[in-house]
Amino acid sequence: MSIVESDPPTQTVDGTIEFIARVRERVGQVVVGQDVVVERLLIALFTSGHILLQGVPGVAKTLLASTLSKAIHLDFSRIQFTIDLLPSDILGSEILDQQSGSFRTHKGPIFTNLLLADEINRAAPKVQSAMLEAMQERKVTIGDTAYPLPVPFLVIATQNPVEQSGTFELPEAQLDRFMLLHRLGYPEPEHEREILRRNMSLGIRREGKGAVARNEFDSINDEPVGSEDMLVEAMHSVHEVHVSDTFLEHVIEIIDRTRRHPDLELGCSPRAGIAMTKAARARALIHGRNYVTPEDLYELAEDVILHRIRANYEALAEGRTTASALQEILQEVGA
Repeated sequence: MSIVESDPPTQTVDGTIEFIARVRERVGQVVVGQDVVVERLLIALFTSGHILLQGVPGVAKTLLASTLSKAIHLDFSRIQFTIDLLPSDILGSEILDQQSGSFRTHKGPIFTNLLLADEINRAAPKVQSAMLEAMQERKVTIGDTAYPLPVPFLVIATQNPVEQSGTFELPEAQLDRFMLLHRLGYPEPEHEREILRRNMSLGIRREGKGAVARNEFDSINDEPVGSEDMLVEAMHSVHEVHVSDTFLEHVIEIIDRTRRHPDLELGCSPRAGIAMTKAARARALIHGRNYVTPEDLYELAEDVILHRIRANYEALAEGRTTASALQEILQEVGA
């Protein structure tokens, strides 16, 4: 695959790159060792996508979302999904005002810029469907009225890959709505050492005559390092990133091979190709380029493709997985 030569970044792009660096630095002051996750969150934010984070509890998923929202001065809400949650608990509802005898609209927590849907697979399918519909259409209907959701609007959903009791697995059609699925692992020993050092230095916070031990949320700086205007400029810059015809052909080739691979019974939809191209442009901008490269494709392949494909029975019986099938496809196209 060839690399397209391009002009040096403009002054506007330079400003956007500085904005991105400030956001990553601010998040890094609170969250240790999750730079790749921050990059994936920014990719989703810059391309109006949504992201599903899969990881065990305690790897700073909530802290990441909260820190990112404050760094760019965006509204943030968190919903803990449970089995008894109702669609109206998320979307909102009409409430009867007993004094006037009329109904008034109460908007739910989905009316925000960054929404953390914690453990989305613990909610009943009708709740998952209601929220995923809002993610797709970016509007919510309460009563007879449709209300547009705020912009930007980013859903950061999480699910625990270990505990399966009392959960409802997201079906393939709903997983396809997520632009990226990123898998979080445990931090490296040097990062975990830094986490402990920072935690030990937090101290306590006085409240009246008492005190409470400070946690990492207390260390989040409320002063933003960016604004919505800078975010819009970054989104505009993403659309200026050049994508060569050769890159597009490689994306099409990879997507097509997922549909023909003997180990897979479900390949990628066209939405995967769109997600790959968008994500590659955003990653290129984050890395200071105004053109995509093969590295963008290969780095993002797992997060864009793995949750959209499914292995067949024969492959699973012989110990082969979707990850091994994807690696085989990438090697065949030159990774």
